[in-house]
Amino acid sequence: MNNLLASAPFEDAKSRLESICNQIRNASMVHIHAPADAVGVLSLAFIEAACLDLDLPYARRFMPPHKTIARDEIVHPQQQEGTCLLFLDPFEETWAIGDLKPKSFLHLTPVAVRVRLGSKKSERHGALDVVAQCAAIASQLAPNGQRVRRLRPFAGTGLWLRDALDTTFDPVHTALRDLLSGEGSLRVVALPDVASPSTEMIPNLSPRMLKRLTKAWPKMDVDVRTQALSELVLPCLTDSNLSTPRLEELVWHRLVVGDHPVDVVSQVHIAMKGWPEASDEAKLHASKLSDFFLVHGSLVPADESTD
Repeated sequence: MNNLLASAPFEDAKSRLESICNQIRNASMVHIHAPADAVGVLSLAFIEAACLDLDLPYARRFMPPHKTIARDEIVHPQQQEGTCLLFLDPFEETWAIGDLKPKSFLHLTPVAVRVRLGSKKSERHGALDVVAQCAAIASQLAPNGQRVRRLRPFAGTGLWLRDALDTTFDPVHTALRDLLSGEGSLRVVALPDVASPSTEMIPNLSPRMLKRLTKAWPKMDVDVRTQALSELVLPCLTDSNLSTPRLEELVWHRLVVGDHPVDVVSQVHIAMKGWPEASDEAKLHASKLSDFFLVHGSLVPADESTD
């Protein structure tokens, strides 16, 4: 695996994340707290995977889901004396790294970063979400860990769940996607190359036309494929709720892991569909999903229906 902390999206946050890694390594006990939401499961699982791979003593706790917390309420994690508490806070506002205030516990929030891309190192601005930070911490702690490697393809899922792609090109998402593809952690394919994609994320997409295109896809050359896909998604462009950058990802950049028939983003979408409303039920659901994710490296079984 590539060293995530040495890649462009993590350059600004590298020293902070390395410090967190050192504190986790030297802790007698690590407590991991995260909200009982899909993004909380994705974040927490990376840290838990590293602890398991390194045989580090830890305890996890799912806190109330974000939507059950009043807007003016502040969640305060409870730290036990003599232990290391890592509070994963993916719904916090995006902070400038220099403005983060010292706390008695390790607090991970989205942070603003500069990403230098291309041979000219042109600078773009974006946000490094908590899932990506946890993936980087896990790979730094246990670069050869079996469980950490198993979860690796999901390092960019938190970026997908953020709203940056709803407005414009997201340099952090793109850089991380290309890095994972380049190292072989996942494959980037077009929609017809996915065996069982979730099509619900694309309004006005015709399942019948997609099925026909998928059947003919292997015999098409590049130009014919491009034209066919353009015709397929033309009706989808009329929906103002789906941005062009997000549509391009859903059509041309589906992320596939191994021989799993459901692409990564579809797995996240399916996992979120049946999320319980009540806080206690959501916590139990998050715990069970986290266990499955750690064991299988996927959020849904290989035979899960995407309808």
